[in-house]
Amino acid sequence: MTDDFRVRPYALTGGRTRSAITLDIETIVTTNEQVTPNPLTDTAEHRTISSLCRDPHSVAEVSARLRLPLGVVRVLLADMSDLSLITVHHNDQVLDNRPTVALLERVLTGLRNL
Repeated sequence: MTDDFRVRPYALTGGRTRSAITLDIETIVTTNEQVTPNPLTDTAEHRTISSLCRDPHSVAEVSARLRLPLGVVRVLLADMSDLSLITVHHNDQVLDNRPTVALLERVLTGLRNL
C-alpha cells in the first residue's frame, strides 16, 4: 500500500471523518435528477456517485463499488445530500434502533451479490 492511497481518502473529505447526518450502511441513496450541479462544488467523486446512484444503492454498495472506505463515502454522501444532489431514503425497517430480520437478509443478499 502506498502513501498516496492513505492520503487520498483524507483529501477527498477535507480531513473530515464525520458528517452532519447519520448514514447507516443499509441506507439507500439515489441521484436527484432535478438538481443542476453547481460548478463551484462539483467534484469528480460527486459525478461518479451521481452516475452510480441513478439506480438505488445502499451506502455500503457505494463504498464497495468506489473502493473507498465507508467513512469517506458517508462524508461524501452527506455533502451531496446537503447540496441536494442525492436523495437519502431513510429506512423504515429499523425498530427500536435495530434492523429487522428482513432488512438484514436483504443486506446479506446484496453483499453476496457484490
